[in-house]
Amino acid sequence: MALIRSIIHLVWMATTCMPYALLIMLGTLFGVRGLPLYRIAAAWLSLCISGARVLLGIRTRITGMEHLPQGENEGAILLVKHQSTYETFLMPTIMPHPLAYVFKKELLYVPFFGWAIGRLDMIHIDRSQRAQAFNKVVEQGKALLAKGIWIIMFPEGTRIERGQKGTYKTGGTRLAVETGAPVVPIAVTSAKVWGRRAFIKRPGVVDVSIGQPIPSAGREPEELMREVEAWIEAEMRRLDPEAYPATP
Repeated sequence: MALIRSIIHLVWMATTCMPYALLIMLGTLFGVRGLPLYRIAAAWLSLCISGARVLLGIRTRITGMEHLPQGENEGAILLVKHQSTYETFLMPTIMPHPLAYVFKKELLYVPFFGWAIGRLDMIHIDRSQRAQAFNKVVEQGKALLAKGIWIIMFPEGTRIERGQKGTYKTGGTRLAVETGAPVVPIAVTSAKVWGRRAFIKRPGVVDVSIGQPIPSAGREPEELMREVEAWIEAEMRRLDPEAYPATP
């Protein structure tokens, strides 16, 4: 049954992606930019998350929303634990501000999905040119934060297996120090139901825990990232203790 449900949900995402992507691309032809296009994309993501709830039995339990910056013009850089595609789709549906993802440019070539995100206010980078890529992140990041758009990054750089920890890279905290925006650490237990490369998804609850914003002013990126890493990994062990070996 889980296999059949997973196939149905995949078909659901694929068939609904095409009209929303075409709507975004058509919008750009008529000069539509910015927030209206983002809302179209967020509506599709909401369909995917709703489909996961109805078809797969995946529910979300969120804590810490009160920790998010409250001011309309307050910026934030979200640094999120990355275990599956689920949190990539979920975050724009729960955040009070539009989000801009930092992602590798190769995603732009994915039919419909990539064509659409290339027309949104996102930051796509060439990871083979690290210095130029980071300069682009800072330049675009400052402009987006000034417009009330929050930046979202996965500090481990890729999806990580349940119970494992990747290498936390300092790109997000370097951006925070450069822009003065606080970082918001977020722990997510999506791998309990939607594994890193799993085709078959299982019913269950994904916990999302949002930490207190950490000011970046006067901090070193490495030190700041160590604090982010410590909070996220400790919170992951609290939320999903079965996934981690007991410590003596």
